[in-house]
Amino acid sequence: MNKKARNIGIEVMQVPTQGSSTDKHDPFFSSLSLRGMALVGKVISSKAARTVKIELERLFPLPKYERFEKRRTRLLVHNPDSVNAQVGDIVKVMECRPISKTKNFVIIEVIKKHEST
Repeated sequence: MNKKARNIGIEVMQVPTQGSSTDKHDPFFSSLSLRGMALVGKVISSKAARTVKIELERLFPLPKYERFEKRRTRLLVHNPDSVNAQVGDIVKVMECRPISKTKNFVIIEVIKKHEST
C-alpha cells in the first residue's frame, strides 16, 4: 500500500516517500500528532524493534566555579519504518503522546547519516 505522506506541521528537510502500513506510530503515515519539545541528539543504540536510544548533551552551569560541565540525557525514541535511523546518526525528535511506558518521543528526520568506515 503506497500512501502519500501527510503534513505533520513541522518543517523537515526530507519527507519520507513510503512507510509501513503496520506502524501505527509513524507521524507521516498515521494519525500520530506531535507537540511539545523538539530535540536533536545522536543515536547510540538500536537493539529493540522500532526503538532507538538517543543521547542529548547539554552544558550545566556551576556558579561556584564559574564554569560549565557537560551532562547527558538518554531517551528511548520511536524509530518509524519510514525514517529508519541507524547507530551514529544525528536525528531530530519531537514529543508526542506516550507510545509506551518509556517512549514519549518519535524521530521525525535524520539530520546527518553516520559514515561507516
